[in-house]
Amino acid sequence: MRKIKITEPLIRWTGIPIVALVPLFFTEHHERLLMPFWQEYFVSMSFTGIYWTGAVYIFHFFRRLYPEISRTPMRLVITYICLMVWMSVGGIPLKLLYGFATLSTVFDLETYRGTLPVSIGLGLVIGTIYEAVYYFENWKRTFQLNEQLKSQQIKTQFEVLQNQMSPHFLFNSLNTLTTLIAEDQNIAIKFTEQLSEVYRYILQNKEKELVTIEEEVAFAKAYFYLLKMRYPENLSLDFNVDEKYHAKHIAPLTLQMLIENAIKHNIVSKAHPLHIDVYVENDQSIVVKNNLQPKKSLEGSTRTGLENIKKRYQLLGQSNIDIITTAKNFMVAIPLIKLIEDKRLSIEPSL
Repeated sequence: MRKIKITEPLIRWTGIPIVALVPLFFTEHHERLLMPFWQEYFVSMSFTGIYWTGAVYIFHFFRRLYPEISRTPMRLVITYICLMVWMSVGGIPLKLLYGFATLSTVFDLETYRGTLPVSIGLGLVIGTIYEAVYYFENWKRTFQLNEQLKSQQIKTQFEVLQNQMSPHFLFNSLNTLTTLIAEDQNIAIKFTEQLSEVYRYILQNKEKELVTIEEEVAFAKAYFYLLKMRYPENLSLDFNVDEKYHAKHIAPLTLQMLIENAIKHNIVSKAHPLHIDVYVENDQSIVVKNNLQPKKSLEGSTRTGLENIKKRYQLLGQSNIDIITTAKNFMVAIPLIKLIEDKRLSIEPSL
């Protein structure tokens, strides 16, 4: 049996015939229309339909106009004021059509004495129900989004920690550290400090949805320092990120994953040195660019790094990341994120 999806139009057009009965039972008999019941019901249903439909358009208009959570109180006040006005004057065309009022009496309060209190009361009830449902749906959608984001963050943490905590990574790091201790203890100490910074950053930020560009760049530099020890003459990286962008935000570990991908997928040798650039473009994106010299084989590669980043940004409500491949270069542009009033989930892409 096919399940019927309950939607707002279904509720409205089902509810209009039911709600139309209310004025007939709650209006004094001498104030009701002098016509058969079925005619009164048709008239009541036409008024209910125009009032209800107009109210829905009012709700939707102000939700689009004031979508921010911080502006909810103002939106509610304006919505209810407009709703009261609509419930007072929205039925004027029908009153003129049915002959219940004339142009000279249409604004006479006496014309509305019997029906206006009921109409306004119904409007307030319907408005409250709509706003309660809207609030609940937003809460449910936000909850689901957070759960999806947490799930994706777990996958990201697993991939990053798997790459860095693998025996291969530890062997290279410890082997480098052992060599440095024998050659230069001061450099060995600095290497150890940078290694600890890398893991400290991961532990501190693995649960966060966003970090500042300043934090992420500082972490990427510490991470690159470790890589540089493995490729002292064959790998270079330039950061060109102005301080004015430091307050913008990015998903944590994004730069690290892109730098790791560049090294993982390209040849790094004395004959073919790899150069990576990190810079901001058009005030909108932070770009990680490397010269293209792909390896012939990638043993053990899951090829999920970019898809992981793309998925996280989709969950954050941002536009897709841009991936550009030319004959000489490979570039990934990540949207910069600006927080609105520093509130979580109140984010917008930098324009």
